[in-house]
Amino acid sequence: MAVAAFKGLFNSKFDGNKMTERKSSGRRRVFVQTETGSVLGIELDRSDNAHTVKRKLQIALNVPIEERSLIFGDVVLKNDLSTVRNDSPLLLTKNFMHRSSSTPCLSPTGKDMQQRDQSGPIEILVCSDHFSRIRKLVREIVEAMKFGIDPIPVCGGLGGAYYFRDCQGENCAIVKPTDEEPYAPNNPKGFVGKALGQPGLKRSVRVGETGFREVAAYLLDYDHFANVPSTALVKVTHSIFNVNGEVNGTKQQERKEFSKIASLQQFIPHDFDASDYGTSSFPVAAVHKIGILDIRILNTDRHAGNLLVRKIDGGGGLDQAELVPIDHGLCLPENLEDPYFEWIHWPQASIPFSEDELEYISHLDPFRDSELLRMELPMIREACLRVLVVCTIFLKEAAISGLCLAEIGEMMSREFRGQQEEPSELEFICIEARRLLEERNMLSDNVRAVENEFQFEIDCEEESDITCNLEKKLAPQACWPLGGNIRNPLSKVEENVEECTEEDGNIIPPRSDEYAFTAQEKAPTVPRLSMSMKNVSIGDKSWKHENVMQKNGYLSGTSSGNRSVNEQFAGSTRFVKLADMSEEEWVQYLENFQHLVYLAFSNRKSASVGQRQRQRLGTSCQF
Repeated sequence: MAVAAFKGLFNSKFDGNKMTERKSSGRRRVFVQTETGSVLGIELDRSDNAHTVKRKLQIALNVPIEERSLIFGDVVLKNDLSTVRNDSPLLLTKNFMHRSSSTPCLSPTGKDMQQRDQSGPIEILVCSDHFSRIRKLVREIVEAMKFGIDPIPVCGGLGGAYYFRDCQGENCAIVKPTDEEPYAPNNPKGFVGKALGQPGLKRSVRVGETGFREVAAYLLDYDHFANVPSTALVKVTHSIFNVNGEVNGTKQQERKEFSKIASLQQFIPHDFDASDYGTSSFPVAAVHKIGILDIRILNTDRHAGNLLVRKIDGGGGLDQAELVPIDHGLCLPENLEDPYFEWIHWPQASIPFSEDELEYISHLDPFRDSELLRMELPMIREACLRVLVVCTIFLKEAAISGLCLAEIGEMMSREFRGQQEEPSELEFICIEARRLLEERNMLSDNVRAVENEFQFEIDCEEESDITCNLEKKLAPQACWPLGGNIRNPLSKVEENVEECTEEDGNIIPPRSDEYAFTAQEKAPTVPRLSMSMKNVSIGDKSWKHENVMQKNGYLSGTSSGNRSVNEQFAGSTRFVKLADMSEEEWVQYLENFQHLVYLAFSNRKSASVGQRQRQRLGTSCQF
């Protein structure tokens, strides 16, 4: 796609996000969740505002509402609730990120739950035609629950999960409550300590927000291309759920029911997962399709354990097997992260894309994808969508340039040089695109300063000589940067998620622009990264980043099936941040990015051709 056409397409689709605002009116239902997991369904009318909603929640659940705000994705709700769609999930959270150790942890108690909403046992949130399979599945589960067929807890994993069953007693869905995720308040396996909305296992994926990412992966899997099971975000009520600090009775009649917001995914019967068997015989097409999805959504947790393997009836070897990707809760981070692609060193990943796969990639539209997610998951953060756009553009350009899946994955993955973690080749391109944007902004500022000074001098000629001369001397000091200082290309990225200001109590929740570099992590001045990528091969990454964090022992290419919690979810350095740009800057940034990507792949192709020629010459010289 040409740069000009690309910019025009972007502008036509996104005019300051105005096109994505959908006004709702009349009576609507929302599901409000507290930071400790309590959920209440509330009917809204035209007169409701954030305060009245919080008051209803206080009366029903007996939770404090002082110094708390109502959050809808990136938006702090105030008087106007017209942008909140029917069946949307809202979050009530504190105005500052860190609570003191003396702050009591609120959990739903028997008294809290005396007043419940009147919704059904399972309600699909923001329901649309994309969830027709899930609606049928929900009806089967509700019918089974009427006959006393209750869900059962899942033993494995770090978070709370439950198998819901059909009338035959067979597992038909897996439900993961958002407040039982790792580090969440009601995690049943001891991984607690954070409130909903705080940084989770990955710093760019907040606690309580993996559920909608599961749904996003399903929605983006057009035509069931990668075989992601049907998934939806639901409000579900049952006594099986865990609430820390709550002692539930052992008899059925003594157990209390709790409402939770959760992801609900169709259960896929399978023979084993990819960690239980050699992967070299898996179907090439299946590996490619899953890899294409992983690249688009920047999956940071594609290990062998979340690839289910199901043998096809009558098939002999595993080349007739079906692969089913699950567990997409750590995709679409708010910043560019180091992905984990288990398939990157599988032999299938080095085989070129087929014509059908290339055609599928060519029809991908990241702006249409973003609009779809805004419509179906209105709570999704804009930062996640920007990551989706960047990664999809990168995939499309790489496919056009003839790269295979493994090569694309390697360009997106970071490496170690000694004991230091380096930016990936994709991140290098993003850093350079940001530098060009900052240079353009500084040039515009300087031009405006010169124009202002010139206009000022003209105005001075009409005044007295004394006043004119005095103001001429003062004008340059007001217009020009002192000492000619130039900002760091990433100077805006200098906040830390750990440094939330609590003075005014208005930092609610940790917004996307709070996910930034610490003072030590602040990106150093990159020496004109390869002069717009024209003269230096992008594969030669000599730039070092100081004060980086180690990956705790695991390297790309090693199996993650037996990694510890710390190894699987090690904190990683952030080299690139996308959320702090205005809409105008974002459009210009993407124009820079696509141009640099084109140059990078052109250089790579030229270097590859030159290498092959040298190899042929070396071979001929031996004879």
